[in-house]
Amino acid sequence: MTADSKAETFTLWMKSLIMQGNGLTVFNGNGQIAFRIDNYDENSSREVFLMDLRGKLLFTLCRKSICFLCDWEGFKEDGDVNAEERKPFFRVKKVLRFFSKKLSCDVKLCGDESQESLCYRFEGLWGKTTFRILDSRGRLVAEAKRKQSSLGVQLGKDVLSLVLVQTNLDHSLLMALVTVYLLIQHRI
Repeated sequence: MTADSKAETFTLWMKSLIMQGNGLTVFNGNGQIAFRIDNYDENSSREVFLMDLRGKLLFTLCRKSICFLCDWEGFKEDGDVNAEERKPFFRVKKVLRFFSKKLSCDVKLCGDESQESLCYRFEGLWGKTTFRILDSRGRLVAEAKRKQSSLGVQLGKDVLSLVLVQTNLDHSLLMALVTVYLLIQHRI
């Protein structure tokens, strides 16, 4: 992050634009819709799609369950790749801590299997929508908390303010990671 860059703020509204769907709508700092997730199935379904305003598919997020573990893979959408041939762009694994209220998840970006590397970590509390995303060095990348009006009144639990401290990141990747966190928390 350069010294002259300014933090960006997004508003996350945990509602779908579709009447009967579950989802997430993301507004940029100008109040325009930037991203959306329309989950037609159910809360925390196995496959969720991140789109831009026009409905262009950006990421497909898939839950991978093994026994009681539930990890996620994110596939960056490229119209040229067959669904069976595509490889994950990132993987999210929960860090298991028994009898703890803390929720931590490690995010690894995928190249080939030998180049998988830890890039980000989520930190939050079970049952809470507020969280932080840290980079591999422990520096703050983004932070989400309940949104407040200009008069200081907290809005509902389904409206969050996401502040991107490091603005040089791919916003679609960051929104895919935020979506996975909210799916793990069963919020969308």
